[in-house]
Amino acid sequence: MLHAYQQVNLSMFSITFITNANKEVEVKEMSNLLRVSLRQQGGIPFKCGGGICGTCRCKIEEGLENTDKVKKKEEKHLTPEEIAEGYRMACQTFVSGDVKVSWDPDRVVKK
Repeated sequence: MLHAYQQVNLSMFSITFITNANKEVEVKEMSNLLRVSLRQQGGIPFKCGGGICGTCRCKIEEGLENTDKVKKKEEKHLTPEEIAEGYRMACQTFVSGDVKVSWDPDRVVKK
């Protein structure tokens, strides 16, 4: 018999922050990539956190199929070619499986 406080089938996945010495953290399904980076010191750069500035541009090196649909806000900052290559905005990306992510640590976004 299950009690109300017990959770069943809680799926856990890993996010690997390649640019941050391959730091790997465990996350729950549909976790937001930028929020995980902030909470776990993943290192993805950010400014606004809402898809406006483009600072959190990153590349899903592995596990692109484990991310949700590209949002309109992302299409304002990324070309169709970049999206096809795996680039995403971390603040707009939710994961449903293992992913490995990188970013350009020297990239400066001008408003």
